[in-house]
Amino acid sequence: MGRQVLITDDTAFMRMTLRNILEKNGYEVVGEAEDGQVSVDKYKELRPDLVTMDITMPNMDGITAIKKIMETDPEAKIVVCSAMGQKALVIEALNAGARDFIVKPFQADRIINAVQKVIG
Repeated sequence: MGRQVLITDDTAFMRMTLRNILEKNGYEVVGEAEDGQVSVDKYKELRPDLVTMDITMPNMDGITAIKKIMETDPEAKIVVCSAMGQKALVIEALNAGARDFIVKPFQADRIINAVQKVIG
């Protein structure tokens, strides 16, 4: 069963927080991306089992990146990470193909529940 994760967030602290939570729970973080374009490129290269995707990022936002990853791999599993008050963007991300969402600030149990729901 696959348990490899690509973390996408423009904030290094958020990537580190997610990495720590995921690794403590037995997931392998195979890469990190600081914007949507890097995430799309790394997805094609690494083919992780799951991508965590921030919505608001420079260069390429998360919704555009979700669409591009879904074009590459319609079976891609993506969990959106968004700040409070981004409900419309979360809905747009889910419509673009994301499977679930996590709200910042992160709560470890909510992250693990979302990841388990999507990839086990």
